[in-house]
Amino acid sequence: MMPEHWLFAYEGFEPRQEKLREALCTLGNGYFATRGAAPEARADELHYPGTYLAGGYNRLKTELAGRVIENEDLVNQPNWLPLTFRMDGGDWFNVSTVKVRAYRQVLDMARGLLLRTVSFEDAQGRRTRLEQRRFVHMRHKHLAGQELVLVPENWSGPVQVRSALDGQVLNGGVARYQQLSNRHLRLVMAKEVDAETLLLEVETVQSRLGVAEAARTRLYLDGHRAEAQGKFVQDEGYLAHEFTVEVKAHQRLSVEKVVALYTSKDPAVSEAAMEARREVQRAPGRFEELVATHVQAWTHLWNRSDLDLELAKPNGTHRALRLHIFHLLQTVSPHTLDQDAGVPARGWHGEAYRGHIFWDELFIFPFLNLRLPALTRALLRYRYRRLGRAREEAHEAGFRGAMFPWQSGSDGSEESPRLHLNPRSGRWLPDETWLQRHINAAVAYNVWQYYQATADSEFLYFHGAELLLELARFWASVAEWNPRLRRYEIKKVMGPDEYHTGYPDQPEPGLNNNSYTNLMAVWVLCKGLEVLRLLPDERREELQEVLGLEPSELAHWEDVSRKMRLVFHEDGVLSQFEGYEQLQEFDWEGYRARYHDIQRLDRILEAEGDSPNRYKLSKQADVLMLFYLLSAEELQELFERLGYPFSQEMIPRTVDYYLQRTSHGSTLSGVVHAWVLARSDRPRSWQLFTEALQSDISDVQGGTTQEGIHLGAMAGTVDLMQRAYTGIEVRGDMLHFNPHLPEGMRRLKFSLRYRKHLMDVEITPRALVLTSRWRFQTPLKVAVRGACHLLQPSETRRFPLAQEPSTEAHEGEGASP
Repeated sequence: MMPEHWLFAYEGFEPRQEKLREALCTLGNGYFATRGAAPEARADELHYPGTYLAGGYNRLKTELAGRVIENEDLVNQPNWLPLTFRMDGGDWFNVSTVKVRAYRQVLDMARGLLLRTVSFEDAQGRRTRLEQRRFVHMRHKHLAGQELVLVPENWSGPVQVRSALDGQVLNGGVARYQQLSNRHLRLVMAKEVDAETLLLEVETVQSRLGVAEAARTRLYLDGHRAEAQGKFVQDEGYLAHEFTVEVKAHQRLSVEKVVALYTSKDPAVSEAAMEARREVQRAPGRFEELVATHVQAWTHLWNRSDLDLELAKPNGTHRALRLHIFHLLQTVSPHTLDQDAGVPARGWHGEAYRGHIFWDELFIFPFLNLRLPALTRALLRYRYRRLGRAREEAHEAGFRGAMFPWQSGSDGSEESPRLHLNPRSGRWLPDETWLQRHINAAVAYNVWQYYQATADSEFLYFHGAELLLELARFWASVAEWNPRLRRYEIKKVMGPDEYHTGYPDQPEPGLNNNSYTNLMAVWVLCKGLEVLRLLPDERREELQEVLGLEPSELAHWEDVSRKMRLVFHEDGVLSQFEGYEQLQEFDWEGYRARYHDIQRLDRILEAEGDSPNRYKLSKQADVLMLFYLLSAEELQELFERLGYPFSQEMIPRTVDYYLQRTSHGSTLSGVVHAWVLARSDRPRSWQLFTEALQSDISDVQGGTTQEGIHLGAMAGTVDLMQRAYTGIEVRGDMLHFNPHLPEGMRRLKFSLRYRKHLMDVEITPRALVLTSRWRFQTPLKVAVRGACHLLQPSETRRFPLAQEPSTEAHEGEGASP
């Protein structure tokens, strides 16, 4: 029996919750993902089946509000799920039209299976038990499968089973996109291969991505192949096999459907349809064989990725954490290594944000860096492959270096929409989010943090250094010299907040001297200069030649990195941007009383004819992102480099100031605030952490989760547990630990990778225990609450964290330093 904290279960059928459940019960393997829709369901107001390929995009144009706009979307691929039945020529099964006696849907996270059991009674009084299992194979990335078991409880007679592939799908999963063009697929081929196999091939209309699905369906009665009459049914883009079989009361009719999915972009493939047909025909004969290898692959992944925790009062925290890890591993898995795909903000779980890649890597990579760093490297290569386009974007905007887009899709162009719909007012409005240039600090930060965690000098040599240098060049070119202040400034940008797109009553969008943007620009310039010192002489000279990096330009970087402007309030609090202190205070209590849910104040105010630009309010952390990404020591170094005073006391004052003025309109906001409060106010930090854990599960934004999970927030909560509460930092060629477990947490255990070392970590309120798991590595330098130690190969060391009678203990090989 699987422990409950590995099972994410729903009891009872709740029609209005179906789309939310479908998103949260999505199954995927990093190559493709399929929402957890019932196999008999079709897209309607209650259900939305969807299958999405990692990086499967297509562009369409729409005439809207007097303009022709073009959007690139993650395409809803043909639905391989359809598998249903009817008894004795009656209606096809619909859970909404029968008397449901028992209903349970379970996401088995340990094994990567979606389970569903339904006991029902139809209008003729026939009682039936339905059992279903589904997987998207974690080892064999092209395979998926489902099993339907039907058990008549008080009747006998003929049953008709329909197994289909549906290519008539549209992109219709996001209500506010309904006015946009949504027919992305054209039919290439639909045919019956043999009496048990169907083959469907489609192509996207603009990107010419060919997708082929082959489905094999077999029927069994009490474990033996059933004698069934078959019929082939076809409509435009829809094809099905219908099988008729006689069943007796209490017999088990098992229907096994195995599907293979290939695309024209797959490596080592001649032709997608041919490969799909071959793959499904050579797949193991029985469903259990495929389940066994799939479960084995998940077991191996969990061994690397799990967080095992013990709480004084068990609650849903452990289950929610595992759900978040589960969806992260379904979005980026070992299959990501061979793909040219980024990591989308909403996973491959739905069509929100059109499947685009934003800055959520910033919250996702820290988990991967210390668990599966090869995946981080593969995802950074997504950025590197688009470096040429980023250079073009910078040049077209009048800058040097490389400027990555706020929203990225297939080729690295800026995919941010120019219009967005406010569902409250029904108006299409200008979208200025493309001004979030801070994405270019995020990419640089991710490169550097990956290198710090892995010491991957080959990546730095061939890819990382070039990325960092071109991003440093960009920031140096964006900075404008103010001769009056004798400071550099960055103008006409947006910060992470997103509520503020410009100044009140000003027609031009953009803000000046956003503190997060300016200080992270300085950080990137410093790392650009540092990476030149790290490189071997010949590579440094090569890059300086190829990029045309002259000594005078490097001197300019140095100058900008020491003279960037920061803006402060009169009391010393770091201002979100120039002019923020002059904005009006917002009536938080009044708006909470009127609207209750005020997370999306931008929509509320626009519908009232007002604008967030007028007020001191934030959608999510902006200035506080600095405290999320950088340690107090790093911040102090940057402030001193710029010649500004810095005190530790400034941090809690700044945190308190902005926390009072944030609506948490983004799921990322709670993660960041929980992080920055982890040391100063652990109870409040834990409260924000638990709220962030539940944000998708409870769909706190009122309908957004059904359009795709919030992957950055999910990964961020896991990283809070992994790094914030453990005090883990990767800094100065050393792994630092400074644990402060939340009250009520008795134990936290996990494994991590640091550079070439693999170790087990166990933390209790009283002790930190580290175990080196590799025998033939050099000793590992670790710092525990500031004190440096050497961990020898295969050694276990115990470090007291509280007063206790025993002294530090050693086990295994090696001597203490």
